[in-house]
Amino acid sequence: MEPVTGTGREGHGRPARRGGRIVGARDEDGTMPLQNRVMPTGEIAADPGRGLMMGNRGCLHGRGRQLGASRWRSQAWICCVLEWRGRQRDPMPPGRWTALFFLDEATALAAGHRPCGYCRRPDFLGFAEAWREARRLDRRPAARDMDAVLHRERVGRLRRQRTHRAPAGELPDGVMIRAGGEAGLWLAGRAWPWSFGGYGAPARVSGPGAVEVLTPPSTVAAIAAGYRPLVHPSALTAPPLAGQAPPGVRAYA
Repeated sequence: MEPVTGTGREGHGRPARRGGRIVGARDEDGTMPLQNRVMPTGEIAADPGRGLMMGNRGCLHGRGRQLGASRWRSQAWICCVLEWRGRQRDPMPPGRWTALFFLDEATALAAGHRPCGYCRRPDFLGFAEAWREARRLDRRPAARDMDAVLHRERVGRLRRQRTHRAPAGELPDGVMIRAGGEAGLWLAGRAWPWSFGGYGAPARVSGPGAVEVLTPPSTVAAIAAGYRPLVHPSALTAPPLAGQAPPGVRAYA
């Protein structure tokens, strides 16, 4: 699916401003954001923060650009670049697809998406190769094969996000965990609190026990095998990183 260039806000063509406003808050010009911002939990909310990546799961909206009950129409949950070859696309064309927006790739991966094989071909191939290595497969898996596995891992019988538990010290950088009831990016041995506008000050996770992991197990394994997720630059602004991305992740310029 080709990516969208645009805002995801009703009736506007300029970029949406980023920020940590409350879900559903009106922007300064009085417009209401569309419900197309994805959280690490996989939930889709309305927020003015555009984020740095987009993707889709099929057409989720109906009349008035309102989302229905379904949160996917396809098992191909992809994560795309915001701009590609200067093309412009309506974020919610009638009956076609619904553009979803993510703070960064770490958020998209936690929600159960994977790199798009069209606009992000090198990243898709890198993800598939890391998947192959993690699972010790003879050949690189096809997109549909990864999608089928991810779908079993990301949603349960009640259509809610599946999570799993693992010792924090065994997790690779770039996965999402839930600590203290809040979603956070696991990076450099700390949890960086997630928000629509970026990451907050990092905190150590107390205790030696297992933590709740939001990122699907197969994606965690691919990251551990060498795939490097893109993370929002706000995750690198505080010690101990101070602007330097750890080897296991990539940062936006």
